[in-house]
Amino acid sequence: MPRTLRVIVCECIHSDIIPQDVKRDVSAKLHEAGIAVDTVPDLCGLAARRDPMLEQVARADSIRIVACFPRAVKWLFDAAGAPLPAEDVGILNMRTQSAEEIVRMIVQAAEGIRPQNRIATWVPRSTVLGRPCSTSKLCLNVPPQPLPEPRDWVPWFPVIDRDRCTECRQCMNFCLFGVYGVSDEGEVEVRNPEKCKTNCPACARLCPQVAIIFPKYGSGPICGDDVREEDTKRGPVNVDVASLVGGDVYDRLRRRRKAGRERFSTKRDDEPSLAERAGAFKEVLDKLEVPPEVRQSICSDACSCGCVSNSPDSPEGPDCSCNDPDADDTDGKANCGCNR
Repeated sequence: MPRTLRVIVCECIHSDIIPQDVKRDVSAKLHEAGIAVDTVPDLCGLAARRDPMLEQVARADSIRIVACFPRAVKWLFDAAGAPLPAEDVGILNMRTQSAEEIVRMIVQAAEGIRPQNRIATWVPRSTVLGRPCSTSKLCLNVPPQPLPEPRDWVPWFPVIDRDRCTECRQCMNFCLFGVYGVSDEGEVEVRNPEKCKTNCPACARLCPQVAIIFPKYGSGPICGDDVREEDTKRGPVNVDVASLVGGDVYDRLRRRRKAGRERFSTKRDDEPSLAERAGAFKEVLDKLEVPPEVRQSICSDACSCGCVSNSPDSPEGPDCSCNDPDADDTDGKANCGCNR
C-alpha cells in the first residue's frame, strides 16, 4: 500500500513566540515546493478540544509537524488522545530552526512519496477558494488556508510529560482553579484546560520532575525545550495551599464571599496567623513568578487580606473592594500583592 505523508504547520496565532517571517516563509516555500500542507491556527487549541484531525494526522505513515519544541508537540498530541507513532515522525521547531532548514527536511521526507499521497485533508478536494479542483490530484496551485479558531479563549494550559511525571500531585494540590483532575487510571490529567490562567506557569515551576510544559512559555524547560541536568537539580518547591490560606481552601473562599456581601458587618477575622499566612502566600507567588494579572484573578475570588474583590472584567476594575479598613498593608496594597 502506498505510503502517505502528512505535513502540519502551526500558525500559533495567539502568541508571538514564533517569528512572523519564519511562519510566512515556511508556508510559502512549502507551497512552492509542491508539498501539500495543513495549516492550523493553533496546535494547542486543537489539542485542548481534542480535535479529531489530530488523530487523523497520527495515523499517517510519515508525519512532519512544523510548530515548536518536539517535547511540547509530542505531549500535546498525547493529551488530545492521539499519540504520535514511534517511527517516521519529524517535529520541526520554528522557534529555533530557519525556514530554509525546515523546508529542506520536509522536501527530503517527501522524496519517494507520490504527490497524490502527500495528504492535506483539510483543504476540500472539490473546491478551493471557490475554484474547481480535480479529485484525482491535490490542489497544489493555491496557498494553504488555516483552520478557523475560536478567539474567545487563549489556549494557555499545562501539558504533562508522561515520561517524567511521577504522580506526586503537587500540581493538582497547588492549583486553585480546577485545571487538574485524576483519571480513572489514577493519573493526574489536565481536565479543564480552559480554566488555566493565561501566562501563569506556577504549577510548572513547582514540579520537582520538570514534567509540566506550557508550549507558549518564553524559555526552557517549561516551554518544552530539553530538560538539562541543572534543571533537575533545583530544589523542589513544596507548597501546601491549605496551610497558607488556613484550612479548607474552598470553604474559606465561600466564607470570605459571604463576609464580603455583609457590607456593613462589624465582624472581624481575629485569627492571629492570618497576616503570617498572607505574607507566606505572597512569597510563594513571587517565587513562582505568578504574573500580576493572575494575582488579580486570585484576589477576585478571595484576597489574602480577607476581602472580596471585583473581577478584573467587572465595571469597577480589578481593585479589591475590601470592607476591612485594617486589612491594608502600609503601602496600600493587599497582603497577596495585588493592587487595591
